[in-house]
Amino acid sequence: MKEARAGRAAFLARVRAAQPPARPRPRLPMFEPLSDRPLVERFEAALAPMGGQCVTLANEAAVQGWLEERFGAARVVCSAVPGVPGTRALAPQTAPASLHDVDIGVVRARFGVAETGSVWFSEAEYVVNALGYLAQHLVVLLDPAALLDGLQQVYQRAEFHTARYAALVTGPSATADIEGVMIHGAQGVRSLTVLWIAAPTTC
Repeated sequence: MKEARAGRAAFLARVRAAQPPARPRPRLPMFEPLSDRPLVERFEAALAPMGGQCVTLANEAAVQGWLEERFGAARVVCSAVPGVPGTRALAPQTAPASLHDVDIGVVRARFGVAETGSVWFSEAEYVVNALGYLAQHLVVLLDPAALLDGLQQVYQRAEFHTARYAALVTGPSATADIEGVMIHGAQGVRSLTVLWIAAPTTC
């Protein structure tokens, strides 16, 4: 065992030593907005063909009632949003595999991209990354004021460079590999709903 570890360490040391000098990243150009339509309108138009939907709610307090109306009360709800209670506790130390039976995952996206109808998550938003993939249905809270025009703006955000993990999610999981038939939920969530809710203000 010790010999194997020593061999691995020596191999990795050689790989690191053979790396070329670091080069500065090229400056990403900023492009003109693709459209003068409102960002919310563009986001919804991009998300709909991907199988997602958008709903406007007054505040986070209204989410629980909407969940019961949409999915029924007898559901396992796991929420990563402090203002939205769930039936299953979630913490950074939660075992990812324990989320295998979650019906509904609730998470707040840091921002959205109008160009593609995408929402952005990192380990901070998911709390446990598996929440975004093992839940049957993903409910995403998104502040309309947190929309970006295009993907090029994503790379200008500080979060993109500081997050350990990041994902741009556009709609539910889908595949049409078998006979060209579209199937949702084959590799992930079966539905994705964006709830337009302003982010709570902090004092």
